[in-house]
Amino acid sequence: MEKMKMHSPNLTQENITRIRELFPGCVTEALGKDGQLKLAVDFDQLRQELSESIVEGPQERFHLNWPGKREALLTANTPIAKTLRPCREESVDFDATKNLFIEGDNLEALKLLQETYLGKVKMIYIDPPYNTGKDFIYKDNFATSKKEFEIASGERTEEGGRLVSNPESRGRFHSDWLTMIYPRLSVAKRLLSDEGLIFISIDDAEQASLRKVCDQVFGEQNFVAQLVWEKGRKNDAKFFSVGHEYMLVYARNIIFLRGRGEIWREEKPGAREIWEEFLRLKGIHNENYSAIETDLSQWYSDLPKNHPAKKWARYKRVDQYGPWRDRDISWPGGDGPKYDVIHPVTKQPCKVPERGWIYASPEEMQRQIKLGLVEFREDHAEPPFRKAHIRPIPEESQEDMDEGNVEADEGNEDTEFATQVRGSYFYKQSQVAVKYLRNLMGAKVFSNPKDHEELARLIEYVTPRDHNAIIMDFFAGSASTAEAVLKANAAYGTNHRFIMVQLPESLEDALASTTGTAKKTVQTAIKMLNKAGRPLFLSEVSKERVRLAGVKALADGGHADWKKDIGFRVLKIDSSNMADVYYTPDAADQSKFQYYVDNIKPDRKPEDLLFQVLLDWGVDLSLPIRKETIQGKTVFFVNESPYDLVACFDTGVNEDLVKELAQFEPLRVVFRDAGFATDSAKINVEQIFKQMSPGTDVKSI
Repeated sequence: MEKMKMHSPNLTQENITRIRELFPGCVTEALGKDGQLKLAVDFDQLRQELSESIVEGPQERFHLNWPGKREALLTANTPIAKTLRPCREESVDFDATKNLFIEGDNLEALKLLQETYLGKVKMIYIDPPYNTGKDFIYKDNFATSKKEFEIASGERTEEGGRLVSNPESRGRFHSDWLTMIYPRLSVAKRLLSDEGLIFISIDDAEQASLRKVCDQVFGEQNFVAQLVWEKGRKNDAKFFSVGHEYMLVYARNIIFLRGRGEIWREEKPGAREIWEEFLRLKGIHNENYSAIETDLSQWYSDLPKNHPAKKWARYKRVDQYGPWRDRDISWPGGDGPKYDVIHPVTKQPCKVPERGWIYASPEEMQRQIKLGLVEFREDHAEPPFRKAHIRPIPEESQEDMDEGNVEADEGNEDTEFATQVRGSYFYKQSQVAVKYLRNLMGAKVFSNPKDHEELARLIEYVTPRDHNAIIMDFFAGSASTAEAVLKANAAYGTNHRFIMVQLPESLEDALASTTGTAKKTVQTAIKMLNKAGRPLFLSEVSKERVRLAGVKALADGGHADWKKDIGFRVLKIDSSNMADVYYTPDAADQSKFQYYVDNIKPDRKPEDLLFQVLLDWGVDLSLPIRKETIQGKTVFFVNESPYDLVACFDTGVNEDLVKELAQFEPLRVVFRDAGFATDSAKINVEQIFKQMSPGTDVKSI
């Protein structure tokens, strides 16, 4: 019976396997540092295979490099022997929720999630440390030491003699940040689906470097946009008020996005209010559209200057479909069809636009006229124009719809309003998010939270076809992304799920290293956690924000299609459930061999083992889990029948239990390697499943 590997994927070996498929003669076997036989690349042979495309010598080329890049790349591909341990007591609705909150280092989390979520994440949003000198806490083991940096950058010889004295240089400062972000983006890319996107908030300190790193990781051709988020003017600035941040947007595969006809649009702010006012006036004036137009114009005039609906005051005309404005009826770009369109009053052909008519044939033009979607002028001297309604009917966007008498649908909440493409610049005061979070948490426990409402708008904007997307944030911080997912789901009737990752940063350490208002904020967070009896970690504050946001979302109500999933499973990164002997049996102390009968650490529970098996097999970590007692043994069933996994980690498993489990015909089944009552039961497991459930994959740990 095959054993599970119990570590994250070895990307280096997987890449070598791909090379072997293309150049089988360039890959051989060699002993690794651990003494194990592994695949290795014969680079001399590979150079010969690619001789015509290899640039020899120290040629100049455009690329990004920094001290520590090699280590960062190696670290991204190195497997880890760790696991995720479930924490039911800190979770909300553990058994039913689809959301995950992972506590631990985000690079380790990304590696652990590779098997399960490879190519499945629709959107990643991260707000990494901006490298201001105060917010960079990710000190990886591979970060370049001062001496290593000076040698690599040419400031020191191998013997230690300094070549250049430049104490104010910030090269090492930027290098450490690049070394931190590079492997995380590299692994995160693997999780994105073909239509996936990543949004990264950043400021001027590392924007230029981040753009170059993203070009390398995601490909320059997959750059989508650099959004500018203006958050307010700083009147105490000496030169310019820099009150904005950036948001870099990259696609996993922009060609795939374009190929599937992906178009992003958002509802025009204020459109719903205009429609609701139209319905109110229609209740007063019935079909007297002239009276409705008069009152609607007055309503626009009375609106406050900053009201979003005031921007759309052009929608002041009214017909049976609701408020509308005029729009061009000519062919985009020119060289459109030209034919006679007779004016209904003068009976003369109307003037033809210079670019031709937008409708390809006279028949389609007549169909639009009969639908009431073409408005003629007083006479034929000028072309007519098309109508654009604040709540468009299908015929306005689909010219091949069947002809019919369509009235404004007053009761259908899902009818789309007029839409617009988002610009690359937007404004939202940063204090709005600060005040909101202070009210939600009862105190100021985060200094600079991202605005969850703006993030919710972005989520809705880029997921027009996917209402069940996976949204990830592996720098969760204030957990704004988690609340944004809840907000988007409630508002738009989607059922996206989130995966948050946050390092358990010590608030006591943060308290010792901060001053001023930041120190006061940390003190407030500590006070809140002490009152709740929770550990003093930043991740605890993040989880509390999600709990409170979920309660608020339910209280506020939402769309009828929203399934109201406000829970989350807490999973904590820890060392592997398996003892060291499991990975390096040759290094085991033979005098203590009697203690190695079971490979599993004594403090690990069956549910700990279950989640490591889920990780190793690549099974969705949010699937429902049911625990049942069969023949006196605890058995886990993952998902509904047909079960994705059936697991039993008890000891004393006999053939009768194996046969009963085989009757469920699961996709996978796993037992404890030392859990069988007899050697014959262990030997016969695969044969039993082969006979009773031939499609089941059988393994042990």
